[in-house]
Amino acid sequence: MKENILSVEGLSYSYGKVEAVDNVSFNVEKGQIFSFLGPNGAGKTTIINVLTTLLQIQKGKVTISGFDLVKQQNSIRQSIGIVFQDQTLDMNLSVWETMEFHGRIYSIPKVVRRQRIDELLKVVELTDKKKALVKTLSGGMKRRLEIARGLLTRPTLLFLDEPTIGLDIYTRMNIWSYMKKVNKEGVTIFLTTHYMDEADQLSDTICIIDKGKIVTSGTSESLKNALGQDMIYLETNNDEKTAIIIKDMPEVKTITKSSSKGLVVSLNEEGSHLIPRIIEKIKNAGIEVESVNLKKPSLDDVFIHFTGRGLKEENQDQTSMPMMRGMGQMHGASHL
Repeated sequence: MKENILSVEGLSYSYGKVEAVDNVSFNVEKGQIFSFLGPNGAGKTTIINVLTTLLQIQKGKVTISGFDLVKQQNSIRQSIGIVFQDQTLDMNLSVWETMEFHGRIYSIPKVVRRQRIDELLKVVELTDKKKALVKTLSGGMKRRLEIARGLLTRPTLLFLDEPTIGLDIYTRMNIWSYMKKVNKEGVTIFLTTHYMDEADQLSDTICIIDKGKIVTSGTSESLKNALGQDMIYLETNNDEKTAIIIKDMPEVKTITKSSSKGLVVSLNEEGSHLIPRIIEKIKNAGIEVESVNLKKPSLDDVFIHFTGRGLKEENQDQTSMPMMRGMGQMHGASHL
């Protein structure tokens, strides 16, 4: 039986009358890469703030590494690492000084501290930059430095809140490789992201959250398979009548409206040989087919299926913006 390193039961959190997190429950197994996938404002950052003790729990029960979130906060802080969504680096320190300062805050013995710093800077390929000021680093280098800093205390659970936001795809892929390397060395990773490819490439388990609620969870493969074997994207001059005509075909699993235009038809079997039959059936009813495309289900399709809309980069809502500013202010004091 696999061991849960994180257990969340009935977690809720409100900003005044706005319920940012609504009765959320989930478990993270030891050794996993666990991803929270959802748009900005979905509640991801609020949950991380609660789990990392930056926000006081309002309702629910949380245990991390066997420690109770309410009663054993200090033990939890010593067992976790975190890389915030917003950068929290001192631009006037060098790479080495950033790591050294963090190690001293945690009272890591000098010999051990220096050895770990050397090891981690090598892992994130910043050894040749150790004397460079943080302000001279690229965005990707700064992110790698934050990950190295988060690992300095040898956490059993590392929280990464949108760690690649704003980075180009090449840098993001490099960050992914560091995450996988860290995970293979025994660190459980809790990742929040609104990038589909990131969740798909990295995760052992994906949990989709929208409007403060978990809408579904599972492996990437199981989530996609739940939608069907193939999917047909179909546009006609009468989508409503088209749906009525084809819904009773035994090969058709579900029919939903596309987030843009047309219908998404989920199939129980391989779809290439079905397309001619479907088109013929539609045309015989006097309906004009404007476009038809066949594809395998993706995480985008999963998100649309469970939330009714596509996952887009959106501006963060007002309920989470005050906390983002607060995180930056608290970091110097708690420095998780």
